Amino acid sequence: METILLVFVIAIVMALLYIFCRLIFSLWGFPILAYRKLKKNGLDGPSPWFPFGNLSEMKKKTINFQSSNISHDIHSTLFPFFTRWQNSFGKTFVYWLGTEPFLYIADPELLKKLSAEVTAKNWGKPAVFRRDRAPMFGNGLVMSEGKDWVRHRHVITPAFNPTNLKAMASLIVETTIKMLDNWKDSGAQEIDVEREITATTGDIIAKTGFGISDQSGRLVFEKLRSLQMTLFKTSRLVGVPFGKIMHPKETLEARKLGQEINQLFLSIIDERRKSIKGSTPQCDLLGLLLKESERGFTTQELVDECKTFFFGGHETTALAITWTMLLLATHQDWQHQLREESREVVGDNKEIDVDMLSGLNKMGWVMNEALRLYPSSPNAQRQAKADIHVSDDLSIPSGTNMWIDIVGMHHDPALWGEDVNEFKPERFKDDIHGGCKHKMGYLPFGFGGRMCIGRNLTFLEYKIVLTLILTRFSFTISPTYSHSPSVELTLRPSYGLPLALQPL
Repeated sequence: METILLVFVIAIVMALLYIFCRLIFSLWGFPILAYRKLKKNGLDGPSPWFPFGNLSEMKKKTINFQSSNISHDIHSTLFPFFTRWQNSFGKTFVYWLGTEPFLYIADPELLKKLSAEVTAKNWGKPAVFRRDRAPMFGNGLVMSEGKDWVRHRHVITPAFNPTNLKAMASLIVETTIKMLDNWKDSGAQEIDVEREITATTGDIIAKTGFGISDQSGRLVFEKLRSLQMTLFKTSRLVGVPFGKIMHPKETLEARKLGQEINQLFLSIIDERRKSIKGSTPQCDLLGLLLKESERGFTTQELVDECKTFFFGGHETTALAITWTMLLLATHQDWQHQLREESREVVGDNKEIDVDMLSGLNKMGWVMNEALRLYPSSPNAQRQAKADIHVSDDLSIPSGTNMWIDIVGMHHDPALWGEDVNEFKPERFKDDIHGGCKHKMGYLPFGFGGRMCIGRNLTFLEYKIVLTLILTRFSFTISPTYSHSPSVELTLRPSYGLPLALQPL
């Protein structure tokens, strides 16, 4: 009996010792080895303090960027730590989110070399973000890798072909006019256009992508917005081992919201399946996904793509329009020019011919400049799935995460000149890169094969919505507006965008 007890105690001690050693290696051993390897490969950066890496410096309290004066010089206020580290280490360095190393890149030439070395399907997504953002995106196109990414991309691409986009135009017009009629009927002199436009683009993607009603679409939108706030507006320790345990409330809330959103989309999918029995599926995004499910697309893959595109399909466009309206409200000359161009090209008709939109040249310049100053996606992330040899002095080991600072490059005077923080749409008049000294320095929709698949829908929706607004209202900035851009996965105005509207 004593022998059995002794064996049991030894087994318990050995198990605890194993767990302790694994813990020590997870928190300190493996990160230190990785740190030394990166330094050996020519990659330097701020010294980490494991297991928190550089999080303590990144989370240091800074002066709240909130002002009635509108400055477009936003990089140093959004990412003060990156600005400090750039001054010390240049535009390429390694920093640490907990025990996860990230290669920071604000050098377009390095980005060009990496793009030439690695094909789209061989780029990965940082595992730390895939785990952390699973309730929101699952293994949808934004997070999928390798063969899964190729398969998903192949299925989804037809949803955004020119024929399908043209078919969406009437729904975009109809939904936008409903919003504008509500503005006029309300008699309100001041409206938070960020809230209104975000809700309207949510209605648009609900109808055009999924064929669902305003009520169902709003419910999904509200749940996704709550999940976005839970994941990106809290001080969670992303990248720190067992970080989720340290923030149980947010972890459980994110999981709960993710499951609720899954159930909403499962109901939407089930209703669509019942409605198309014995008939031809619709050619919207959900119809294409359901068609593919017959060839092996799982139900969870369907749900993940629905979540990914519902969020991405309305958020990017809504923010592009929102920031544009801020810029036009503070630059009345450009607001007048776009209004006149809209009347000349499209007229005041409620019916908009999609083919006419290509004639809105100045609007295209303004859109490009708005996306330069305020890119909806302020950064991009990648992961090396194999060793990448960049030069004799620089090699990037397999598994290295990368953080591409899009805002940093868009506001770099070395790339754009001393007027980099000024609103000058004319810089895009004769150059699709806006006069940027490097083509990879302007990335409003990402880069390479993983560039945003829905960008043509954004162009279409942006021009239709903005044209309808400009021909029905003039607007100025409200005295209550407080300029405070913030990153909550996307780049948003922290306190909305109140504008004073005047019907025309």
